[in-house]
Amino acid sequence: MRDKLIGLLEPVVAGLGYELVDIEWGSAGRRSVVRAYIDRTDGGAIGLDDCERASRSIGAVLDADDPIGHEYQLEVSSPGFDRPLRTAAHFARFAGSEARIELAVPLGGRRRFRGRLGPVEDGRVTIEVDRKEWKLPLAGISKARLVG
Repeated sequence: MRDKLIGLLEPVVAGLGYELVDIEWGSAGRRSVVRAYIDRTDGGAIGLDDCERASRSIGAVLDADDPIGHEYQLEVSSPGFDRPLRTAAHFARFAGSEARIELAVPLGGRRRFRGRLGPVEDGRVTIEVDRKEWKLPLAGISKARLVG
């Protein structure tokens, strides 16, 4: 569902002049929540007006396409200090920063990594953990965030 929502909403958010950083979708019983994290492409800070503007457009697309199929709550916000990392460009942009990465499938006996991000090359991101470099496949990352 997440990938479907990203594919549906990324062009809408880009058309408004923002970047769709990530989407979180979850449900608890009958209630579902869709969280969209947006950022400015000009390097400025996301404000309440930006979130409201994006929320109106995102809500209109979700209402028209109805990918969820039941009632949901939409939340739009800035990525915050613990910014999600989703694309190769995100990892490259924040090289040198500290991050937490979780893999879908273990690599070398571990799934969770916390350390300093390095370069992105050949579909892999480098992360230094306890003075050891790991090259993690971008396609295998299930969750990644900056450490704020």
